[in-house]
Amino acid sequence: MIRVEGVTQKFDDIVALDQVNATINERCIFGLVGTNGAGKSTLLRVMSGILKPDAGQVKIDELPVWENPQAKERICFLPDTAYFFPNATAATMRDYYRVLYPKFNADRFDELAEQFGLDLRRKLSTFSKGMKKQVSVLLGICANTEYLFCDETFDGLDPVMRQAVKSLFAAETLNREFTPVIASHSLREIEDICDHIGLLHRGGILFAKDLDEMKLGIHKIQCVIPEPAWEEELLSELEVLQHDKRGSLLTVIVRGDYEEIQSKIQEKQPLFSEILPLTLEEIFISETEVVGYDVKNLIF
Repeated sequence: MIRVEGVTQKFDDIVALDQVNATINERCIFGLVGTNGAGKSTLLRVMSGILKPDAGQVKIDELPVWENPQAKERICFLPDTAYFFPNATAATMRDYYRVLYPKFNADRFDELAEQFGLDLRRKLSTFSKGMKKQVSVLLGICANTEYLFCDETFDGLDPVMRQAVKSLFAAETLNREFTPVIASHSLREIEDICDHIGLLHRGGILFAKDLDEMKLGIHKIQCVIPEPAWEEELLSELEVLQHDKRGSLLTVIVRGDYEEIQSKIQEKQPLFSEILPLTLEEIFISETEVVGYDVKNLIF
């Protein structure tokens, strides 16, 4: 289990993380999403023990991470841009990781590299961005650590490789003690793999929830209410995150119990109504809009 307790991280006058609290349970795939500059990469570095927070602490299985080899040996961190030694091949990095991580499975790395079509003897400097990302992911998986922190894992991967990496993460989670934490700007990429989501905004976590539970608690409604006064009443009675009206069709994103929402809509005698499932992207926009990050203010 990972516990982030009141973590604050500053860079001069910039507050990158502001009193962040989060709990990540074992054997779940946790997605860390957020607005640009929200602090996702900084949080992963603090969780990895690369940065010492100005306040608060991170614990891995109740062990403080900072300057604690016992905790760090359970973690592998894959940054957005992987670093490889000059003139290194995939085989060179495999051998280095084997020294760095006692549980590194070199045979499995070779097998996966062959499946991914990666030449172990070719210099990594000649690889494309996507191929370098594949090597980085395979090194992280084969390190056999309990926790894998990934920054923009799917960036640069083609659709086939993205699905392959997702399948690999899912299989690892099922077959051993493995908890990946994936930070990404691409909400659609992590929606179909993560079962828990943390939304980071301006250095603080707005929420960290089970993805299915989150989708059950937020609903997208489309309806036509015959009387303008009844429509205004409905909007005042619901916990509205976002609403829009085109012609007579009212579209509202609300938080609350499905049955209660449905009942309040029916009280207004709608000519038409339906409740639609939301995507993670729609939830993200709605939640950040509530705290002032409104897309309408950014479109000219």
